[in-house]
Amino acid sequence: MRQYEFDAVVIGSGCAGYNCADWLYDLGFRNIALLTEGKNMGTSRNTGSDKQTYYKLSLAGEEGDSVRLMAKTLFDGGAMDGDVALAEAANSTRCFMKLANLGVMFPTNEYGEFVGYRTDHDPYRRATSIGPYTSKKMTEVLEESVNKKGIKVLDNLQVIKILTDDCKVTGALAIDLSREEKTEFVAFKVPHVILATGGPASVYSDSVYPVQHTGNSSLALDAGAEFGNLSEWQYGLASTDFRWNVSGTYQQVLPRYISVDKNGKEYEFLPGYFDSPSQALENVFLKGYEWPFDVRKIHGSSYIDLLVYRENVILGREVYMDFTREPSGTGDDFEGIGDVAYNYLKNSDALLPLPIKRLERMNPGAISLYAEHGIDLYKEPLKIAVCAQHNNGGVRIDSNWQTNIKGLYAIGEAAGSLGIFRPGGSALNSCQVGGLRAAQHIVYESDNKVSRHYERILSDALRETRSLIDATSGEKSTLARTREKYQKRMSRDFAFLRDISSMTGAAEEISRDLNGFIYDNKWKDICEIPMLFKNLDIIRMQEVISKVILETAKSFGSRGSAFVLDGGSFMDRSPLPEEVSGREKIIVARGQNGKTNICSVPIRPIPDAELWFEKAWNRFRERTHES
Repeated sequence: MRQYEFDAVVIGSGCAGYNCADWLYDLGFRNIALLTEGKNMGTSRNTGSDKQTYYKLSLAGEEGDSVRLMAKTLFDGGAMDGDVALAEAANSTRCFMKLANLGVMFPTNEYGEFVGYRTDHDPYRRATSIGPYTSKKMTEVLEESVNKKGIKVLDNLQVIKILTDDCKVTGALAIDLSREEKTEFVAFKVPHVILATGGPASVYSDSVYPVQHTGNSSLALDAGAEFGNLSEWQYGLASTDFRWNVSGTYQQVLPRYISVDKNGKEYEFLPGYFDSPSQALENVFLKGYEWPFDVRKIHGSSYIDLLVYRENVILGREVYMDFTREPSGTGDDFEGIGDVAYNYLKNSDALLPLPIKRLERMNPGAISLYAEHGIDLYKEPLKIAVCAQHNNGGVRIDSNWQTNIKGLYAIGEAAGSLGIFRPGGSALNSCQVGGLRAAQHIVYESDNKVSRHYERILSDALRETRSLIDATSGEKSTLARTREKYQKRMSRDFAFLRDISSMTGAAEEISRDLNGFIYDNKWKDICEIPMLFKNLDIIRMQEVISKVILETAKSFGSRGSAFVLDGGSFMDRSPLPEEVSGREKIIVARGQNGKTNICSVPIRPIPDAELWFEKAWNRFRERTHES
C-alpha cells in the first residue's frame, strides 16, 4: 500500500477542483495534490448546451447592478442560505476575471465591456458564454495553470473513504485504478479534503450527465456530513444517443417534434395537444429560454416536457426533434409562429426555410457539436427524453464551503450551494467561488490537524473495506444488472414526476436494497471492484435522495422541477400546490448509525456584512495575518 502525506487534497478534476488547487497554491499552500479517477472524465469537461452560460455580476451597459442585488437574485430563488448567496455575488467578478485572464475568451464589445444577456431567473443581463464548451474551456485553462505550477495531479485513483476522528478530517483512502490485476490501496494522511466530485450523477438512468462521470457524494455521507436540498434537481429535454441539453437555439429554430411507435409509424404529436399549431410553436420557442422543467410553466413551455414524457414512457414511443422538416403551422411567411419568435428570428437574420438552415445561421457550432459525435442533424432526427441534468442540492456548507465535518469542504455540484430556482449559469459561478472560498479558509483560518489516532483509523477502514470486498465475491458478476435496476427505479419514481404513493413504496425498496447490498452486488474479476464501490455510492445516495424527495413532496408540494401528485394523472395538469413557506427552509439529511435522519431548518439570511472601510480592513488583516 502506498501512503502520502499532504496539507490538503482536492478530489476531482473538473473546473471546480482545478480552480481550488490553483488558489491553494497561489495563497501559499504547496504541499497539496489533486486526486482524480480520470482527468478527462468530469462533467465540466464533457457537457454543455447550445450556449453554455456563465453567470456573473453585470460588467457592461447602463443597467444598475451590485453585489447585494446579485445576492438577492440568488437568495430569492428560495431555500438558499443568504451568506452563501452573498459570497457567490461578492466573489463573482474576481473569479470571472481570473478565467478571462487565463484565456477563456468571454466576448466584449470594442471598448472592452463584457456584454451579457438575460438567462432564466435573471433580471440584469448577467449571463455570458463562449458557446457550447464554456465549462470545457474553463477546465482546460485551469488545468494548464495547475500543471505550470507543478501541483501534483494523481490520476487513476478512486477515493472510497474519507477518514475522520471526532467529526474532523484526518485522511482518505483510495483504490489504484491502474492496477487491474490486484486491488492496491493508496492512503492519504491529510487534514483538509476538498470534495469536487460533481453531483450524484449515476442515480438516474435518464440523465444528461456523461456516462463516464458517476460522482462520489456518498464519501461525505459516510463521513457524517449533512446534506441539503437534495430534492431540488433540474430536469429537461436532452438528446440520449449523445447526452446533451437541447436548450436555447435548438428550440428557438422551431424543430419538428415527432414520435415513432414500435411499428415504425410516425406522429407529429405536439399540435394535437395544443389549441392550435401556432400555440405549440410559441411554446417550443419559449422552451429555448425556459429549458428546465418548471412546474409553474406546465400550461406553457413545460407542457412540452410532459408531452415528451407521455409519448416516450406512457405510450412507449421513441421521441425525436427533427431539423430537416418544417413543423406544422409555420405558414408560408412565418405568420404562424407568433410575434416573439418571428422578431427573434428576424433580428437574427434567420427567417429561413427549414429548422436546420435556421440553426446553421444562428449557431453552426450547435450542428458541428453533434457531428463530432456521429449525429448528422442535416440527415437524421435527434432522439430525446426528459432527463436529470443538475442537482441544486448537495453537501451542506457554510459561507466558506466547509461542511459540518471540520476540514471537509465541498465545492462545485457536490456542494448544496443553490436553491430551488437558480439563474442559468449560476452553477459555474458557484463552483469557482466555492474553490476560492475553501482555499482562503484553509490557508488563513483552519487549524485542523491530523489525528494522533490516524494509524488505527486507517487500519479500521482497511479492515472494513476488505470485509466488503470478500463478502461480495461471486462466481458470476451481477454489478451491471443491479446498477441498471437501481437507476431505472429512480427515473421511474423520483424524477420530475413524483407520485407520493408510488414514492413511498419505492423508497422502502431502496432501503431494502441498501441493506441487502452484499447479496445483490457480486463481482467475479478483480478489475470489477471499483464498480462495486460505485454501486455502493449509487444506492447510498439514492436512499437519502429518495427520502428527501418524499419528505419535500409531502411537506411542500410541487415546486421547482418537481410535479407532485397524490394519485391521478399528470395529464390533467393538476399538481399538488406548493407550500410557499417551504422556500424559507432547507430539508437537511444526515446518515447516522445506518439510518437517514431528516429535518427542516430555516435558511440563513443575507448577513449585514461590515462595509465601513477601516473596520473591514482591520478585520481583513487579522483574518489573513497581514501586518
